Amino acid sequence: MFHKVLIANRGEIACRVIESCRKLGVASVAVYSEADANARHVALADEAVLIGPAPSAQSYLDMAKVIAAAKATGAEAIHPGYGFLSENPDFVEACNAEGITFIGPDAAAIRAMGLKDAAKARMEAAGVPVVPGYHGEEQDPGRLELEAEAVGYPVLIKAVAGGGGRGMRLVEDAAHFLHALESARAEALGAFGNGDVLIEKYIEHPRHIEVQVFGDGTRAVHLFERDCSLQRRHQKVIEEAPAPGMVPEVREAMGAAAVRAAEAIGYSGAGTVEFIVDGAGGLRADGFWFMEMNTRLQVEHPVSEEITGVDLVEWQLRVASGEPLPAVQDDLAITGHAMEARLYAEDPAAGFLPAVGRLERLRFGPARVDTGVEEGDEISPHYDPMIAKLTCWGEDREVARAALARALAETDVAGVVTNLGFLGRLVGHEAFRSGDVETGLIGREVDALVQPLEGGPLFALAAVEALGLGEASVDEGFALWQPFEWPVKLMRGEVAFEGRVAALGGAAYRVQIAEASFHCERGPKGWSIDGQTMQAHAERIGNAVYVYGAEPMVFALADPLEGGGEETSEGAVLAPMPGVLRALHVREGDSVQAGDRLAVMEAMKMEHVMRAPYDGVVARCAVTEGDQLDAGALIVELEGEES
Repeated sequence: MFHKVLIANRGEIACRVIESCRKLGVASVAVYSEADANARHVALADEAVLIGPAPSAQSYLDMAKVIAAAKATGAEAIHPGYGFLSENPDFVEACNAEGITFIGPDAAAIRAMGLKDAAKARMEAAGVPVVPGYHGEEQDPGRLELEAEAVGYPVLIKAVAGGGGRGMRLVEDAAHFLHALESARAEALGAFGNGDVLIEKYIEHPRHIEVQVFGDGTRAVHLFERDCSLQRRHQKVIEEAPAPGMVPEVREAMGAAAVRAAEAIGYSGAGTVEFIVDGAGGLRADGFWFMEMNTRLQVEHPVSEEITGVDLVEWQLRVASGEPLPAVQDDLAITGHAMEARLYAEDPAAGFLPAVGRLERLRFGPARVDTGVEEGDEISPHYDPMIAKLTCWGEDREVARAALARALAETDVAGVVTNLGFLGRLVGHEAFRSGDVETGLIGREVDALVQPLEGGPLFALAAVEALGLGEASVDEGFALWQPFEWPVKLMRGEVAFEGRVAALGGAAYRVQIAEASFHCERGPKGWSIDGQTMQAHAERIGNAVYVYGAEPMVFALADPLEGGGEETSEGAVLAPMPGVLRALHVREGDSVQAGDRLAVMEAMKMEHVMRAPYDGVVARCAVTEGDQLDAGALIVELEGEES
């Protein structure tokens, strides 16, 4: 076993690897950027090395700096986590050249699975079922259009070097193919430096089921499947193991195919073979096809650990140090059911844009919690906005689902907008409860999942907390012939809620919001509203009120007497989030049409395209490419076309 391992990552995965290192008595070395000087993974590690400024290209993605840190601290091996350098074959070779063990597969295996077209051809040769499509090298638009016709619409255009949904377009019919192809290629070229694409048949009732594999370079085993169908914009939201509706013959067929895939490339370490599955009419042994292989540990690995009792990071460390594969297939079995939810700093009501801010409060409900942040930490625009992963185990699926619902309901986050309420509604959605999951569910139900439930009582609770009445009481003797009253104005996003709070004596109040009236009374167990004890609670932090519970909300406080603020120019195109301006597509004086691309911003691994709101002329460009922008910063100002 190694004596010292460097973790070439940050956040929750770095903390997760440190945990297994401690269990094995292995010393850990953290690396960190200037933005992460006070991060949790830095505090947990035995040693820590500063490797550069905040941008990941100058720190976590700088191979030379990472390897230099390993050499300086005497680390014998590097664990890459996921993301960053974890699937970079050049980094693997650079480690080998310095006599440092890379904890993961060799460079050849990573390259074999790195390009989707080549990987599919190799899998087909190994007897792994592959989605019908075109994976050839010829990229002429006319040829690709013919291949799409041959496959049959609807089809997916996918970047061969892609991931995370970038460079992917769904095309319903031939009339839209060439436009979609141009768009996919442009995005792929910008994201990966490679504009080549492949064409695949689109499965109309798709499920995303993946199989956890582990190899030692000669043989492999599988640790069963995970269902990752609940996705938004091709990003996973909730994962579970085993997959709902799975039957033994399909599990055996998928597991065997995944093992063949791993052994075909001499795979060593933890990996995931992803399949697209036809969910119409139940799972079938002939109804799944290879999508890709992730040659690293997955974000969602905890659910596999929970149902098998295996510490996958420990296995990684053992096999990389030269020990044999810790188990044969017959040693592995499924016990119970596990679900994981990803808690992000993001605003579901604004299209899931990443959010930033200070975690003024962070309390988790009862769950396995994998996190890289603590209360008081800043969520910055430089990295992935994940706050934590909450994983719950149960004897069966419904027990696990109920446990996750409780964990989410009892989680409190203040200081930054999150997807907590969205997750709670998703876990309680009828389709999810019944196990009827597929990749289109969130897209179809997004309005119901994003829009909060009617929250009149919660607004009343926020109003009394906004006035600082959560701990105080007003003696009705001072009220003379009428109760004291206070005006209150709360902002929830762009929506204002104005009302009045009247003291009724003791700890009782009447809250009037629009036409609704609520009787609020504070007792030893918290607030009751109209005689009903509230499961939620509220807290004022600075100029905001946070309501915690099954339907978390945040309200900004406003002076009820103030008028509107300065109006923004109708033609102002503003930054929707903090981030870096990656591209500016226009210059002052350019004529644009409604919908034209004006600029592209990037923050937390997401890109957002700003488009012209109407036909006009660019009157002003207020920024340049590469600028770091705050949310609301002016990017471009338009004037209407002169007639």
